[in-house]
Amino acid sequence: MKPLHAITGPRDAGPGERQEMLARARSLIEQAGADGIDRFDVPGRGAGEEGDGTLRPEVERIVPALQSGSLFGGLRGVLVVDAQNLQAAEADVVATLASGLLAGSTIVVFVSEGALPSAIGKLVKAEGEAHAVKKMRERDAGQWLAQAARDRRMRLGSDAAEALLQRFGSDVAALGQALDQLSAAEGPITAVDVASRFRNRPDEPMWHYADAMAAGETGEALRRLADFLTHGHPLQLLAFVESDLRRRSLAAAASSIDEFAAWTGAKPDHYPVKKAWQARTATTDDDLRRALDAVARADIALKTEPEATHRVMLERLTVALSRWYRGRGR
Repeated sequence: MKPLHAITGPRDAGPGERQEMLARARSLIEQAGADGIDRFDVPGRGAGEEGDGTLRPEVERIVPALQSGSLFGGLRGVLVVDAQNLQAAEADVVATLASGLLAGSTIVVFVSEGALPSAIGKLVKAEGEAHAVKKMRERDAGQWLAQAARDRRMRLGSDAAEALLQRFGSDVAALGQALDQLSAAEGPITAVDVASRFRNRPDEPMWHYADAMAAGETGEALRRLADFLTHGHPLQLLAFVESDLRRRSLAAAASSIDEFAAWTGAKPDHYPVKKAWQARTATTDDDLRRALDAVARADIALKTEPEATHRVMLERLTVALSRWYRGRGR
C-alpha cells in the first residue's frame, strides 16, 4: 500500500458524507497495519491559534509527525482532516515533508471537503492514491439504511424506512444512531415506532423543495418547507426560489443549451444547467412571471408583516408555486 492517500468529498459535505470520509480514512490506515493514528484538524482560513512563523500552530504540529514516524519502529498513521483549509505556504511545507515518506514507516491520509491545495493535490496524483466520496442523496441514504438494518438483523418495514428518511434525511450518522436505539424493539419496526420516538427534522438542501414543486407534489413540498424552516431563514428560501425561477426563465428564452449555459456562466454539461434545460417547457411564460411576482411580493411581506404570518404566507406561496412550476397556474 502506498504511504500517501487523499479522501475528497463534496465541498458542502453534510454529516453523512463527512462520516464516510473519516471512516474511509481510518480504514486505509488500519488496512496498512498502523500501530496508532495521529489526527490533526486544520482550522479554517483566518481561524486557529496565533503564531509567529509561516505555519499556524495547529499545522506546525503535523511537522514532527511527518518527520519521525513511529517511536517503536512500526508504521504510524497520520490523519490530516480538513486539508482544504491549508494555506498555500502551509501546503507547500506539508507536501515537501510528505514527499519524502518511506513505505512501512508512515502512512498519511488527507481528508478534504472539495479540492486539495495545489501542492498536495499534485503530490497525491504523482505519488499516492486519491479516493472520492460522492454527495449523499436521499436515495443513497435509503440504500445505506436498508443495508445497515440487515447488518443489525432488524426487520425494518418500508413505511418505517421512509419515516426515518423523513426525520433524518441523508445524515447516515444520525440514521445509524436511530437504528441503534430501535434495535431493542421486538418484531418489525414500523412508522409508528419511528414517529413516537423521534421528532427530528432533517437539514437538507433547498433543491429538494424546488424538486417537489417541479414534480407537482404539493404535500411533499410543504413538508420540505417545514423541514427547512426548522433550520433556516425564510429569506434564504425565497432567494433560492428566485434564483431557480430566473434560471428557468433564461432556459425558456435561450435557443440552445450552449446559449443558456453562456448566459449563466456555466458549462453545458453542468448538472443544474442540464436539469433546467430539460424542464424548460414545463412552465409557461405567464406562470414564470406570476411566480417571480409572487416571490417578490413575499419578500416584501416577510420584511414588513408580523412574524406570526410568515409561515402561513410561505405555505400559500408553496401551493401556488407547485401549480405554476407545472404550468397549471390558470
